[in-house]
Amino acid sequence: MSKYLTLAETSELIGKSKETLRRWDREGKLSAVREPMSNYRVYKREQVESLFSDFVDFKILETEQNYVEPDNQYSVLELFAGAGGLAVGLEKAGLKCVALNEIDKWACETLRKNRPNWKVFEGDIKSFSFTEYHNKIDVVTGGFPCQAFSYAGKKLGLNDARGTLFYEFARVVKEVNPPICIGENVRGLLSHENGKTLQGMISILDEIGYNVVPYQVLKAVNYKVPQKRERLILVGIRKDITIKYEYPKPNKKTYNLSDALKKGELFDSDVPNSMGVKYPKSKKDVLDLVPQKGYWRDLPLDIQKQFMGQSFYLGGGKTGMARRIGWDEPCLTLTCSPAQKQTERCHPEETRPFTVREYARIQTFPDNWEFAGSMAQQYKQIGNAVPVNLGKEVGYSIVKFLNQYYSLSKPK
Repeated sequence: MSKYLTLAETSELIGKSKETLRRWDREGKLSAVREPMSNYRVYKREQVESLFSDFVDFKILETEQNYVEPDNQYSVLELFAGAGGLAVGLEKAGLKCVALNEIDKWACETLRKNRPNWKVFEGDIKSFSFTEYHNKIDVVTGGFPCQAFSYAGKKLGLNDARGTLFYEFARVVKEVNPPICIGENVRGLLSHENGKTLQGMISILDEIGYNVVPYQVLKAVNYKVPQKRERLILVGIRKDITIKYEYPKPNKKTYNLSDALKKGELFDSDVPNSMGVKYPKSKKDVLDLVPQKGYWRDLPLDIQKQFMGQSFYLGGGKTGMARRIGWDEPCLTLTCSPAQKQTERCHPEETRPFTVREYARIQTFPDNWEFAGSMAQQYKQIGNAVPVNLGKEVGYSIVKFLNQYYSLSKPK
């Protein structure tokens, strides 16, 4: 094991940004030194481990790091980009977003506001051709919505999927011809149309020249995200490539709501103040009675019946209803509207939904990532996003794959 750590390695190891480390270096809190062989500024591993041993278990970290440096400048074309959760995560992993497509005008405004250099194709994906990027992009990504197909034959082909957004995803992959493509979706895709929809997607990718890696459902809570959110990941590798793709390894440490909203390992400061919706008085009066980590079953019986209505007599736990999140647990999956019935995510101490910036923190967006549009539009964009840290860990797995691919395919 090397005696020295690069800036990027130190940042990843202790969960602090590179900017913070540079500031500490200037202030003399954690000083970098010149590495004898390369003359680069590096950190002494021994010093880093001794300073941070109280709150970082380095033995665990050594077994779970997905971090890898890109050997080249790798490019991404992102479809159905939303407010940029996946794109920012991939950027943090060292990938360069060349172009993005999104139909929602407020999400497009968000992308432009934060990254003026990104090329944003605003509008329906059906109206754009991406042939200009043929053989010029390393990875095409996209969170296409889950839609039923028409099954013309026994084996679903590309033409049978016409009219669906997965067809458009596959069309663009075919036009661009990247070494790897990555689709992401909700876990429900597994059971959609009894699994036929997913099998159809796999056969379409096969038809356009991509082998699909066995799909996985990644739990965001295992990838430095303080939220119980799951995403199904579908990875296609171009058939002329024999390199194996490996999913990012899950992290042994899980983060909770306190890590999201307070200064600590995930963020350098407490969550900034921001606007947020309020509960109507009738709902606030009920939620005032719910303890931390409690839900509707913690209410007096008469209030349970009144609040739940017909749902009271139906089966199932319905644990998201009248739910107050605890500081020491990850948040439940955020929804697009924080005050809607049946998916309450109440603040631990104050009887209110999470604010816009609290929402963004739970999705691991950086505090300087601004959202455009009305408050409702901002909540919707954040609630629909791929958590940034999950995107970053998936990004590392893509970088690792591309490093291997290009090291083998260099001209001899």
